[in-house]
Amino acid sequence: MTTKDTKYLSILDELIEKQKGDYSFQSGKILGSMCTQAHPIAKKAYTMFLETNLGDPDLFPGTKEIEEKVIAFQKDLMHAPSSSDGLVVSGGTEGNITAIWLATQLTGKNEIMIPESAHFSFQKIASMMKVKLTPISLTQDFVINLKELEKKISPDTAAVVGIAGSTELGTIDPIPQLAQLCEKRDVFLHVDAAFGGFIIPFLKEMGYDVPSFDFSLSGVSSISLDAHKMGYAAIPMGTLLVREGKWLDRITVKSLCTSTYHQTGLLGTRSGGPVAASYAVFKYLGKTGYQKVVRQCMDVTMYTVEQIKEIGLPLIQDPVMNVIAIRLEHLDDIVNGLAEEGWKVNKIERLSALRLVLMPQIKKKTIDEFIPVLKKICQQVGVL
Repeated sequence: MTTKDTKYLSILDELIEKQKGDYSFQSGKILGSMCTQAHPIAKKAYTMFLETNLGDPDLFPGTKEIEEKVIAFQKDLMHAPSSSDGLVVSGGTEGNITAIWLATQLTGKNEIMIPESAHFSFQKIASMMKVKLTPISLTQDFVINLKELEKKISPDTAAVVGIAGSTELGTIDPIPQLAQLCEKRDVFLHVDAAFGGFIIPFLKEMGYDVPSFDFSLSGVSSISLDAHKMGYAAIPMGTLLVREGKWLDRITVKSLCTSTYHQTGLLGTRSGGPVAASYAVFKYLGKTGYQKVVRQCMDVTMYTVEQIKEIGLPLIQDPVMNVIAIRLEHLDDIVNGLAEEGWKVNKIERLSALRLVLMPQIKKKTIDEFIPVLKKICQQVGVL
């Protein structure tokens, strides 16, 4: 073996050791993340397209074609009109940033109305763009207060944000009413469906009573959704869809050093790996396959609810989708105790709640292993 080969293997050994320190989705013990273990075909496709750069599509026309198919699939899923278009982004944060950037460019205004449940990315947006965030309180169902919003919308309002699958509870704002209000006031409505975008359409098909949130509502201007969450794709992979493709000209700049001559969005260099991975999953699962995945997640969610109630712990509310929040005292002690036992969950401090996200890799067997540990720790800290 040559010196070079020895060094190569030594580096790989080091990486393997570092990886052992990570939690894995495959273990099932990550119960607090909205990301998921990528589908096997996504992993294969990602590796195949590692060297591609969608920022220079003349060099990678095949990858560019895949990107167009990925956007087309999601446009169809979101009932987008023929005039619509989309951008592949790294995830919900970039999607939200780009949507608000677009809204301010289109309107020349700088006030953004957000529900108190909005993702923390909007705090970044306020800092970066110097926009004014006006928070709107939530109802007892943890969705945006429409009456308060209607009073606070002003001539300076550039955009209203609605959430379709909140980070904390998976709740869905009343997007139909938001769309009607924004259309009446001629205000840009951005829907953050980073989590719910690949769940809600299939819940509706399965007969769940969930509101519409997509371009079937004429007042919806843009939607962000993440394939690396319930889309079963590889990280990082999000999409921003806009009702009118011509709007994207407002955030397009000349690019003389690449084959595009112009570029739209925040990033220049963009890996084709995540795009190819998401296309592979879309093609492999199709809408029928996604419905099956969502049904399985909801079955596990309802099973988990039963087990939690059986040991006497209260929920914040019945879950809207595959997100459960358990109201608990001594939250830090419980979260830390679970971590010591190998279980990673999230806490919602403002609600004094522990959050569980039942992603595709979580099975009923996983819950059967988790609940006794949760019960034991709750008893140790005096909650049960």
